[in-house]
Amino acid sequence: MSVEETPEIEAGVTVEDEVLERLGDLAQGTEEHLNADASVVVRPDQVQDTLFALRDDMGYDHLSCVTAQEYEDRYESIYHLKKYDDPTQEVSVVVPASKDEPVSQTAEPVFRTADWHEREAYDLVGIDYEGHPDPRRILLPDTWQGHPLGQDYDQDSPQIVTLGEWDNPLRDDHMDSEADTMFLNIGPHHPATHGVLHLKTVLDGETVADVDPDIGYLHRCEEQMCQNGTYRHQIMPYPDRWDYISAGILNEWAYARAAEDLADIEVPEYAQVIRTMSAELCRIASHMLAVATFALDVYGDFTALFQYGVRDREVIQNILEDLTGQRMMFNYLRLGGVAWDLPEPREEFFENTRDFLEELPAKLEEYHDLLTGNEIFQIRCVNTGILEPEVAKSYGATGPVARGSGIDYDLRRDDPYGYYDELDWDVVTEDGCDNYSRVLVRLQEVEESAKIIEQCVDLLEEWPEDERTIQSNVPRTLKPEADTETYRAVEGAKGELGIYIRADGTDKPGRFKIRSPCFSNLQTLGEMSEGEYIADLIASLGSLDIVLGEVDR
Repeated sequence: MSVEETPEIEAGVTVEDEVLERLGDLAQGTEEHLNADASVVVRPDQVQDTLFALRDDMGYDHLSCVTAQEYEDRYESIYHLKKYDDPTQEVSVVVPASKDEPVSQTAEPVFRTADWHEREAYDLVGIDYEGHPDPRRILLPDTWQGHPLGQDYDQDSPQIVTLGEWDNPLRDDHMDSEADTMFLNIGPHHPATHGVLHLKTVLDGETVADVDPDIGYLHRCEEQMCQNGTYRHQIMPYPDRWDYISAGILNEWAYARAAEDLADIEVPEYAQVIRTMSAELCRIASHMLAVATFALDVYGDFTALFQYGVRDREVIQNILEDLTGQRMMFNYLRLGGVAWDLPEPREEFFENTRDFLEELPAKLEEYHDLLTGNEIFQIRCVNTGILEPEVAKSYGATGPVARGSGIDYDLRRDDPYGYYDELDWDVVTEDGCDNYSRVLVRLQEVEESAKIIEQCVDLLEEWPEDERTIQSNVPRTLKPEADTETYRAVEGAKGELGIYIRADGTDKPGRFKIRSPCFSNLQTLGEMSEGEYIADLIASLGSLDIVLGEVDR
């Protein structure tokens, strides 16, 4: 990063110099991470002091991801820090822990989002976070034996399974003799939970006193499967299955950006335009379904708005099928570009895309007439599910959830990739901080995505035939240098979708970590729902637009 890009830093002084000067004796050393301006090593008992200093004194207010891993001689936690105002400024805080006693201080008092991230690190890798307010497993059952991403994990070891289906849901530990509370299970098998999500809810009358999301029902060991796959060929089919609803190419791009950064692969400009166009088609498809299912959640509109949303999404699916050959698991991106060029005849593909774009404004008017202008919808959504900006930042919220709270944060603009910085479009924010604002953001983002797609179509139509390079020259086998590390993210339909990769010198990653936007966004549900009515809880959950395949991975 150049001095001109960081005017707050004195000329000739790097970000690493600034960080080391501010941390002083807290910093035990440095490492090199490809994405980070500085990567500092700190003692496991000084995590909070370090993070407080970086957050309060230097403005690193976004804990985007926590990565845990085990080496031959140590365990390690990495806190990936950014700034909401400028996510290109990144710092990695590396915390080694003893092999014999993997204990590290929790970061939860500094960033609330560390709660779930550290629980996952304990669950899968085995690091204990001292002082953590809720040190339980999060993806695997409480009775699970061992830590699956640990080096000594025995995959053949028997597991203890309790007969939980015979438990009384109103057993004593859920009752309060001095209050009129009731314990209520919401999910895991219910349409309003948007997948297999279990909400352990305590009600005081009709008011939500406490809600504890119970996730992991759809955990499929995606990180471990990616660690067992080769960079070049075997990993790319997996991202489609994280957010399996409609954001496949956005997911593929997250992996492609990280791996291309790791292996120093350039992507041809023509392929970048195709990526940008197809990604925005996926974003519209995702938002259409989000709005349609939300309407179903809050006022049961299946016959009109839900079917309108599915109708419009099908048009996009038809376009994507012409481009990729698939309607769901696209597997279209390749490291260094895309799998193939636009379908022939090109004119027909462009005509179908333009027809969709021309019809879209009238369809959006229908959405506003039926949804945002509906009195029942407004009563259910305006001033419910309040998520204040500073609370959203502490939980690492991104995407429409953050932008609905007035946080002007979008990686397409703030950390440009693809062809976004060459196009004319705007980042949408709303200041209402409520369920209504999050819906408005998604509907307005559909308009901005349409602008991007139209500009991409114009470029692709005029692109000289002899310059339509769809892939760069990528080696058949990729073996990045051992201990090379990077974290890269894209603006997915739900928010910041990031990938951390550490190379070990082979053709497979030594560590592959997925930063799911839905995982972080779902943590905000308690803040949005406690003290509100049970009906508002359902609306708030729907407004988050989560997909459990991406939450659980």
